[in-house]
This record gives sequence, C-alpha cells and structure tokens, in this order.
Amino acid sequence: MIGMADARASRPQAALSARQPRAIHSALTVLEAVAELGAGVTARELSERLGLPRATTYRLLNLLVEDEYLVRTPDLSGFTLGAKVAQLAAAAAPSHVPARLPTLARDLVADARLSVRGGVHVAAYDDRRLQLLDEDPDFPFSDPARLAREPERFALGVLMLVAVGDNGPAASAGAAELAQSGGIRRVDMTSPGYGCLAVPLRRSDGGIAGGLAFSGPRHRVLDGDDLLARLRRVADGVAPYVT
Repeated sequence: MIGMADARASRPQAALSARQPRAIHSALTVLEAVAELGAGVTARELSERLGLPRATTYRLLNLLVEDEYLVRTPDLSGFTLGAKVAQLAAAAAPSHVPARLPTLARDLVADARLSVRGGVHVAAYDDRRLQLLDEDPDFPFSDPARLAREPERFALGVLMLVAVGDNGPAASAGAAELAQSGGIRRVDMTSPGYGCLAVPLRRSDGGIAGGLAFSGPRHRVLDGDDLLARLRRVADGVAPYVT
C-alpha cells in the first residue's frame, strides 16, 4: 500500500502554466515602475500607474519583498529596490578588473597559503562591486552572496566600503583601523569563534584596488600582528597584477 507521502513524491511536478509567464512579466513591470517612480512609492501608486488590481499589486509586492528584489521603506508605507536588484545591476555592469590573477600573482598567493593555516583570498573592487579573483581552494569563502548583500560583516567588504568613500559607521571605523594598523579585522560577524583580516591592494596613486584577506579562528585574527605583516608583504607583491 502506498502512503500519502509516497503518493505525493511519485506525483509528477506541475508543468509551467499559461498564467505564470504573465505573472513573471507583471512582477518585472512592478520592478521597472519602482525604479522609475523612486524609493517610497506606495502600492496604491503602483496599482494606478500599472493599471493592476490592488489585490494583484499587493500579491506581487509581497513576493518581490520576500525574495529581496524589493524592500519596504523604514516607515513601512512604501517600497524601494532591494539587494537582489543591486546584485543583478552589478553583475551586468562592465567590469574594469581582470577575470583572474596572472600566474605570477597566483604563485605568490599559493606560497602564502603554504605558510598560513587558514583561508587566503584575493579580491578586486570595481566601485561597489567585489570580485573574488583567487579563492582559497582548501578553505572556500564562507558566503559570497552574503558578502555582496552585507559587506560590513566581512573584512574584505569593509575594505571595499573604505575604498569607495562610504560614509557609514562601518566604513568610518574601518578607515580609522586601516590608518592605525594597516589592516581591517572582523570577528564573530558570520560564524562565532571565527573572523577575517584584510589588507589593501593599492594602486600606484595610493588608492585601494582590492584586498588580500585571511579567514580563520578568532584568536589568530585578533592576535595576528605577524600574520598582518606577512599579508601586507604578499599584498605588495600582488597589487601590481590587480591594478
């Protein structure tokens, strides 16, 4: 006798219905309208602008908020574009950074990994877009999607905010730490007991083109003056290949 769970499991998945493409088109139209009308646009304004029933508009807005394509304004009265849209825009934008590190630079990073017990990663910055050029194969980056969404939780992300001149609290604190020690540390922000340390890859004019980062146990990040000095030496060798 087949149980209900088995019956459900054996039931074929529903095919794409004729209505779904129309719903997808409506959702994209809502996103376009929010971008055009600006932050804080209300559901009523969107309904009137697009000629959609109020109930349909609310349903589409709720789905887009749930999937982070839209977010509610702080007073909950309106909507604005969310993190997913920013990620799509960044991915579509022309990049001015290399797709990967040249062999000589990768050799320098590989040598550093042999002497450092933890992950060593190289990233390049293109405005607010962060691209991992060389991710440690033995210690993969913990959460690239979260790095794009919440850069202030990662040393590489804070360094990027400093590089673009962000005036938020994370960037301000990061700039002060960078000026004092030559690196930026973040601990217990994504995984308890772990952290990351990033040093800049500087252009010839002193600007920050990217970062070299270590990720590992919390105590090594906080007590790692020797580690910091080692990373800075490697960064000096890698920087010309990124800039």
